[in-house]
Amino acid sequence: MEQPADLPPAAGVVDGAQRPKVIYVMGQGKSGSTILGVALGNCDDVFFAGELVTWLLASGRPVLGGAERVRFWRAVREQVEGAQELFGSAAYMTLERAASLVRADRWPKRRGLRPRYRRVTESLYRTLAAESGCRHIVDTSHLPLRARELQGMDIDLYLVFLVRDVEAVVASHASHIKRHEAAERRIRVAATVGRLWVGYALSLAVFLRQPADRRMLLRHEDFIADPEGVLRAILRMSGAPERIPDLAHLKTGIPLVANLMVREPEVALRPTAAQPHRASRTMRALQRPWELVIKRLGGVGDRAGR
Repeated sequence: MEQPADLPPAAGVVDGAQRPKVIYVMGQGKSGSTILGVALGNCDDVFFAGELVTWLLASGRPVLGGAERVRFWRAVREQVEGAQELFGSAAYMTLERAASLVRADRWPKRRGLRPRYRRVTESLYRTLAAESGCRHIVDTSHLPLRARELQGMDIDLYLVFLVRDVEAVVASHASHIKRHEAAERRIRVAATVGRLWVGYALSLAVFLRQPADRRMLLRHEDFIADPEGVLRAILRMSGAPERIPDLAHLKTGIPLVANLMVREPEVALRPTAAQPHRASRTMRALQRPWELVIKRLGGVGDRAGR
């Protein structure tokens, strides 16, 4: 989150403040967004904010502890205009949660809530930029419907659609279930696969609405194999300085919410080949359509539709 003194002034200025540049990481949970956010947060002029979808849900308070984190997010909370009236679950349930699309009874509330939600969210990003001293804010909220709302806001939005081998995602979700709890494991695996399909479908629709020069498909496996190359591609896309930090000593920062790895003050990221997972015949069949879609979209540095 370093900010060199010789950085040029921001290109976009709204109401006397810098126009925020938001790097939004979209896709399924357990796809490696935290380590990507941490690495980006160690780059010049970039602040890793974590999963900002929880900001309203938690009334602006960080879930993780630490004096510096609490102080920072308290200062942010005090400055975001109009936030108090939106604290709670209303915005999440009506605008950000995928299930809200099929709840016709919530559509009128959605229309009434959207203008206030967008004003508060814009103010949040603007405040984060001012408090952190960085123009680029990394939001790893995952949710495609949140990304869709961001597309209608007065910010500079850059989408990173993060995907990971389906078997690895499912294994990560089910890893805490004991081996002998076979029935529960099968239910959770089926639920995870269902959420993944819905999430990918919505993410793809939002991704293709984004201007080609402001969107990027990223495979988690490509990131861990070549973190420097991936970071350069994202920094170049968003107009941030392309200085790569020391990946062996990454400060985890003060994100609002993120993977528990951020409880450690420092983590290391070394290039490594992804470990293959033993996929069942059923899992291979479920994964095959998305493999074809992802192959069609391209990878890091490619722009779909170009």
